[in-house]
Amino acid sequence: QVQLVESGGGLVQAGGSLRLSCAASGGTFRSYAMGWFRQAPGKEREFVAAISGSGIRTYYADSVKGRFTISRDNAKDTVALQMNSLKPEDTAGYYCAAGGVAATMPSGACDYWGQGTQVTVSS
Repeated sequence: QVQLVESGGGLVQAGGSLRLSCAASGGTFRSYAMGWFRQAPGKEREFVAAISGSGIRTYYADSVKGRFTISRDNAKDTVALQMNSLKPEDTAGYYCAAGGVAATMPSGACDYWGQGTQVTVSS
């Protein structure tokens, strides 16, 4: 059983930056692909980014390409999401997830989920 705990959310002005972090425990971290998803009020959960267990392969939603960067530290069992040039439409709860294959994460194929951290971008 893998436990995931997100941190780093908050309130930021449009154009600003935030860095989300997710700490994992209870499993062999490097064996899991890791991803970030988000869900805004009244909307469905959507894929944001994913990274393979080795950290070599990354995947991004078109809406965040060039602005967000996913990374992981297998020595510390953490995954991060650096968010730059934030827009009001990025406002959502952000969720960390662990799964088997990074390439299939955009479909929501994840085994474990964190509780989420709120990101609010003001205009």
